[in-house]
Amino acid sequence: MGKRFALRYLWSLRARKPLVFQIGQSAQRLIISASVLNHFTKHQQLDNGSLEAGGQLFARFLDEYVTISKVTGPRAADHRSRYSYVPNRGEEQREINDMHRRGFHFVGDWHTHPEPIPTPSPSDISTINQAVAKSQHHLLGFIMVVVGNGSFPSSLHVSLNTATSHLQLLPTRYYSFAAGNGG
Repeated sequence: MGKRFALRYLWSLRARKPLVFQIGQSAQRLIISASVLNHFTKHQQLDNGSLEAGGQLFARFLDEYVTISKVTGPRAADHRSRYSYVPNRGEEQREINDMHRRGFHFVGDWHTHPEPIPTPSPSDISTINQAVAKSQHHLLGFIMVVVGNGSFPSSLHVSLNTATSHLQLLPTRYYSFAAGNGG
C-alpha cells in the first residue's frame, strides 16, 4: 500500500458530514449523505493503476430535501478502464427495482475521473441527457456526480441534467442534523 493511498484511506475514516447543494433557483436542496461520500472515497482513482468506477444514486424526498442516501457500484459485470466506465445495464435495472421496493428513488449516476477537480466529458453529459430523455420518471432531471481524486467538496462535480441541459450545482454548506431535518 502506497503512502499516499494509506494517508487518503486514514483521512476517509474520519467523521464526515453530508454535503448540501441548492438546486438551481428553487427552494429544493440536494443532500449527499456521509455514507455516500464515504463510498465515493473508497473508489477514487488515487494511482495510475486505478480504474474508473461508477454506479447509481438513490434518494428519498421529504419537503424541499432530496437526500441521496444509497449508492451502488461498481459491479463485477461493469466494463472498466483507466479512462472509461460502462455499467452493466441489466444489473442497473435490477438495482432500480430493488431500491424502489425499499422506498428509494433512482435520481442519477456517479462515476470517477483520474483528476483532482473533475470535469464531465461531452460523452458523460450526452449519456446522462439521453438517459433523462429515454426514461419514464416524474423528475425534472437526473443528478450526475463525477468524483475526482482530490478532497471533497472541490473534487466533486455535481450537476442536474435534463434532456437538453447541464447545470452544475455548488455546495452551500455541510449539513447539520441539529440544524434541520436529518434526512
